[in-house]
Amino acid sequence: MLEKLRREISTKAASNSSVKTIVSGAARAIGYDLRHLIRVVYQDECLRWINELGPQSLDVLEISAGAAWRDIPFKSFTEMNYPDYDICKDKLDRQFDLVIADQVFEHLLWPYRAGRNVFDMVKPGGYFMVMTPFMIRIHDVPVDCSRWTETGMRYFLAECGFELETIKTGAWGNRDSLKANLVTWARVGWRKSFPNEPAYPQSIWAMARKPLALGDGH
Repeated sequence: MLEKLRREISTKAASNSSVKTIVSGAARAIGYDLRHLIRVVYQDECLRWINELGPQSLDVLEISAGAAWRDIPFKSFTEMNYPDYDICKDKLDRQFDLVIADQVFEHLLWPYRAGRNVFDMVKPGGYFMVMTPFMIRIHDVPVDCSRWTETGMRYFLAECGFELETIKTGAWGNRDSLKANLVTWARVGWRKSFPNEPAYPQSIWAMARKPLALGDGH
């Protein structure tokens, strides 16, 4: 009963900004965390990576930008959003210190082409940060095509031109989260700890570095 009510409220909040504001305020007041359960661990980890780079010095591009990263005090923040831009065939005529693709690459028909376009838009010595799901249900927005393990993501990024030896990866998931996301996109709610069971990864993330000069990578 409570779960059904939560879903109905979430659906209304997603389609109505006024309802979303009310729901968000009420949730904060009672200590209910509305962040997506499968995203909370990687968002904290990737934010730590960004802070280590020094965000104030970074010119940043986000592919299909969401709400998670745009409010960080970067030097500059540019969005490259679908359908105005298709990362599988389009790229901007400039380069960035950091390119972010958060929950994007699983939806691409041509991920290698997209990876090469990202590579071309990263400055030498710059970084590409990518996050994708693994053990979650198919979600066609507008299509759902691919999944990578940590190892698969490392070698995919290396194939796109990034330095294999310096690629950092992470993964998180557990059976509780797996079950919670079978029907709906579960929220953190009142959970205070996020134990990881390596056999059940739901989120995969990586940061790859572009070689300083051609011929330094693989």
